[in-house]
Amino acid sequence: MNSTIVGQSNEQVDDYALDYSYTLDHNYTYVNKNNSEGNHAHCRETACVFSVILNVIIFLLGIIGNGGVIWIAGFKMKKKVNTTWYLSLAMSDFIFCSTLPLTIVKLVTDNWPFGLFMCKFTSFVMFINMYSSIFILVIISVDRCLTVRFPVWAQNNRSIAKANAVVVFAWVMSALLSIPAARFRKIQDKQTYKVCYNDHEGHHQTAVFIRFSFGFLIPFLSICLCYSILIRKLRENHRSKSNKPYKIMTLLIVTFFLCWMPFHIVAVMELGEYKNTPGYYSAQYVTATIACANSCLNPFLYSFMAKDLKKKCYSFLSKIESAIDEETRSGIRGTSITYSGDHRLSTAV
Repeated sequence: MNSTIVGQSNEQVDDYALDYSYTLDHNYTYVNKNNSEGNHAHCRETACVFSVILNVIIFLLGIIGNGGVIWIAGFKMKKKVNTTWYLSLAMSDFIFCSTLPLTIVKLVTDNWPFGLFMCKFTSFVMFINMYSSIFILVIISVDRCLTVRFPVWAQNNRSIAKANAVVVFAWVMSALLSIPAARFRKIQDKQTYKVCYNDHEGHHQTAVFIRFSFGFLIPFLSICLCYSILIRKLRENHRSKSNKPYKIMTLLIVTFFLCWMPFHIVAVMELGEYKNTPGYYSAQYVTATIACANSCLNPFLYSFMAKDLKKKCYSFLSKIESAIDEETRSGIRGTSITYSGDHRLSTAV
């Protein structure tokens, strides 16, 4: 079907689908050869239906899983540095997942009935989730690197108070970087529906550059640097008792980048001519929903990596607690110092 998009500025069209599924505002009015008047279409495309179904699953799993991590790390377990990192990560994902019902309503009805404040707030929450998640993963990587590379310093300086301060700083930076996402969100009234969309007022390229740089590239390079130091140090340390905590950290990081990399690639592609192709908007639906899925996966990674995975008598929550507790014990072992026969420092992680 040959169709033409009418009724919206080019900049509004170009800025669509830069956020999660609720910003994939394909509320365009279509005019074809057989219809001179535009019809407001609901969610009928395969990509849209896929997004709705996956968002419902993500909402349910994300609320239950991250809620379980918050309950365990925040109330059941003793407060330690490592539990602080994972509690912050779970809180970020939980807050975002709690806004997904608005996304689902928007996708199903192709309408935004929640007003300008929620239009801005949901976009703000989405990006604060993106930034805070990757910042916390960088913090975890740096913390593990310092623990292994400088065990004496780590043992004397790692504290819950400092960990809380670092987390607060990460959240403040995430909030500052997320302000433009809320600043440029607007509502447009149509005859029978409303559109929540991005209007970057000519700053679209700058917005994409900042998101890609601070939400993906720079954190990725930082984590790679930490990993190279960790791998080299762990190869020298043959007394490591367990590498399972590093597998958990690796899974969290790999999952984040696998979920978010397609989103950023598509966002960068939008700066070129690809945005004019029919399949591009479907790619935006799919990649944005995959990025959204990252918010519900972390608790299950904790569970699957726990020691008692094969023991069916253990509950899902106990697996999460086991994984986080193992990470905490490993961090304590990493700061312990023993002397070998030739009086060299050895760290057991």
